[in-house]
Amino acid sequence: MQIKDILTIVALCLLGLVGPVWGAEVRGSAGCVSCHDKDDLPDMSGTAHAEAPTTKPPMADAAAALAKRAMGDSSNPRSSTCVDCHGPSEAHSDDSADDSSKTKERAPPDVTFGKVFGKVSTIPAAQRSRVCESCHDKDAKRALWLGSQHQAADIACDSCHQVHTPRDKVLKKITQTEMCYACHKEQRAQMNKPSRHPVPEGKMGCTDCHNVHGSAGAKLTKRNGTNDTCYTCHAEKRGPFVRQHDPVAEDCSNCHNSHGSVVPGMLKVRAPMLCQQCHTPHTAGGVGAVGGQSGVYGLAAPGQTTALITATTGGKNVVNLWQGRSCMNCHTQVHGSNNPSTTNATPQRLMR
Repeated sequence: MQIKDILTIVALCLLGLVGPVWGAEVRGSAGCVSCHDKDDLPDMSGTAHAEAPTTKPPMADAAAALAKRAMGDSSNPRSSTCVDCHGPSEAHSDDSADDSSKTKERAPPDVTFGKVFGKVSTIPAAQRSRVCESCHDKDAKRALWLGSQHQAADIACDSCHQVHTPRDKVLKKITQTEMCYACHKEQRAQMNKPSRHPVPEGKMGCTDCHNVHGSAGAKLTKRNGTNDTCYTCHAEKRGPFVRQHDPVAEDCSNCHNSHGSVVPGMLKVRAPMLCQQCHTPHTAGGVGAVGGQSGVYGLAAPGQTTALITATTGGKNVVNLWQGRSCMNCHTQVHGSNNPSTTNATPQRLMR
């Protein structure tokens, strides 16, 4: 080697652009897996971080190092992937004392991650999440994380995600709900009611309707509103209709409990009681409407709807309730209709 080349290397070392190879310590993934082998960590080779379609998946070198150790290859690759998330962790990797025993008391890494809702780690949730955000801040699904309900509640990414295992529960619908139910116990009870979405069967997951990383809509809905989220599956309810049902156009949750109900159709209350929260029951005068609109029936109401209207019933029709009838026996198109009824002289709404 010529003296010119030697001087160039020395100059670069002084500038901090390169390090002397002969003085390099085994750090990064290679240094980590010298202690943390497959006895400590699940197989990382099948994780999204090890196989992500990027130029440098953050765990690829660590997974390769573990694989080489398993095959008896001691030439672990040098990589900084572990320290990208856990920090340099100089105190943790200090080998000045005898480290032949894995039980030797060591300082923890600079950044530690809790396995279950951040209870293990003492690092603030915001700091742990910032590690993930250094890569995962370019995805539209996570663009609204800051200020979201979960972020405001001091939930960190590792509160739900497990990154060292290929079996991250939140990534599969059949196991995803286990993580959500740990906090959302009321929704767990509702999901076990007879009228519900097929979530317990694994055909749907919480993330089919919710964007847990943040949303412009209320309640972390995937779309900007409850209705738009429901319309992704229930497109036939979208309209527009000639005769619009205002509560439906406003919010599906006015009538439905999307997590589950004891009433068919996931209705909050059985009809006709549900309808009567807005509409007064039919009376002899036919006035039963919201905001002064005319009632469903005209002044000449059919006899069967007025037969039991007496002073003892307060002037209200109770025959439908007594006979187990529902408003939807006649008003079959409660989400909106384009055609008037053909059974009444005066065109009526939401009947066909």
